[in-house]
Amino acid sequence: MKEKNRRIIMTVIGVLILGFSIGIFNFSAFGMGPFQVFVHGLWRHIPMGYGVFYMILNLIILIFIFFIDRHKIGLGTVVNIFLLGYVVEYTSLFFDRRIPNPSIWVRTLFLIVGIIILCLGVSLYIIGDLGISPYDSIALILSEKKVAPFQYCRIGTDLISTIIGFLLGETVGIGTLATAFFMGPIVDFFNKRISIPLRYSGKN
Repeated sequence: MKEKNRRIIMTVIGVLILGFSIGIFNFSAFGMGPFQVFVHGLWRHIPMGYGVFYMILNLIILIFIFFIDRHKIGLGTVVNIFLLGYVVEYTSLFFDRRIPNPSIWVRTLFLIVGIIILCLGVSLYIIGDLGISPYDSIALILSEKKVAPFQYCRIGTDLISTIIGFLLGETVGIGTLATAFFMGPIVDFFNKRISIPLRYSGKN
């Protein structure tokens, strides 16, 4: 298979996995991801519908990304914007109906599995390199500018998002903190062990 085809498959599957994992993460009810904490914290103070506000915020970030590194905008960005929400919604609804009253142990299991799968999805579509979400672009651009290795840039952006969201009044859960501290290193692990070898294996 040609590398371009592998990149397309990695991008689409990565976003699908990402949406599925966020649905699992939400089902665990241990707190939102760092960027969602940031978004909800801001939204509390803006008299606007959440959907409209979320799109405007992403558009603002996207404009900055366009002028800094427009290569980060592409198929993955479009798929992320138009497909991710539906996958998250369907996954959350599916588990809410199948397991209406999960125990703390089930929720903990879903949190752990959700974070691991989330990192795999992010890794696949980042290494696919056909465009990624505006927020995910920030840590990647910082690492490419040699500010720090990717895992530390990701920890930095996640922690800053979490702190700002918290200061603006949003609740921070154990899932938020776990994602902020561990997502960067786990994504970096999947990059090296799975996504990069997958992209360049059998290169034509």
